[in-house]
Amino acid sequence: MGTTWRVLFAAPQDCDVDGVRHAIVRRLAGLVAEMSHWVPDSLLSRFNRSSAGTWTTLPPDFAQVMHQGLAIAATTRGAFDPALGRLVDCWGFGSIAVARPPDATTIEAAHASSGWQRLTYDPTGRHLHQSGGVSLDLSGIAKGHAVDAVADLLRTFDIMHALVEIGGELVGRGIRPDGDPWWVDLEVPPGISIQPLRLALHGMAVATSGNYRRGAHTINPRTGRPITSGVVSASVIHTTALAADAWATALTVAGPVDGLTMARDADIAARLVTVADGSVQEHFTPALISMLEG
Repeated sequence: MGTTWRVLFAAPQDCDVDGVRHAIVRRLAGLVAEMSHWVPDSLLSRFNRSSAGTWTTLPPDFAQVMHQGLAIAATTRGAFDPALGRLVDCWGFGSIAVARPPDATTIEAAHASSGWQRLTYDPTGRHLHQSGGVSLDLSGIAKGHAVDAVADLLRTFDIMHALVEIGGELVGRGIRPDGDPWWVDLEVPPGISIQPLRLALHGMAVATSGNYRRGAHTINPRTGRPITSGVVSASVIHTTALAADAWATALTVAGPVDGLTMARDADIAARLVTVADGSVQEHFTPALISMLEG
């Protein structure tokens, strides 16, 4: 996934810590083998190369990500879109390096073969249909699912109190050994002066999307070009890191006006940080305000 992972937990008596670590590594390797846009022989890469009319049977993890990802794509009216792989590649944001930004013709061609609505998914048999030329990129959701998967894995070792972090996305279960909750601070983009916001992750997850780490790498599915919404950071608190991850991407794309309306209608707890004409503003959704006041 091109990032790091970290797990803190209260170890039960006689816990095999090395065994836990090896199990986490195996679990993450399995997810990468299924859903990595960077690994040529991953199941995702093979789907992207498959012929028009092909049906691919997805394993459970991949199926869960697609099922929930397509639902979030519909709810956000495509602000989150798992089928932008060709656009991601033509801009050089994926595994293929490009010498210069694409021209309008290249963007239009990639845009024409992109979009979640070109996918057909049968949840009963976990079958995904390739309509022809559609390329998946699950960078905005698979990492969140991996955080949830590791947290769930810990329960098989009777580890009920843990904080799992992958690339800045976190989920907290139970409490710390000292009795405190798992406290985390929301990320603040460099050069932005705002008050820190500390959250207690007790059975909750948080994900932050922004262009301050890797530059303007988030694609607007509607235009096929990098976003210009003015949102420099979107943090979402949710019961799962998968949903928090996808919604953070969607709100970054949608912008402060449409994004806040969308989040309010879906009862999403989120904070958006925007910059316009040199002015920094924080925007809180009603769900987050209620959470902070509670």
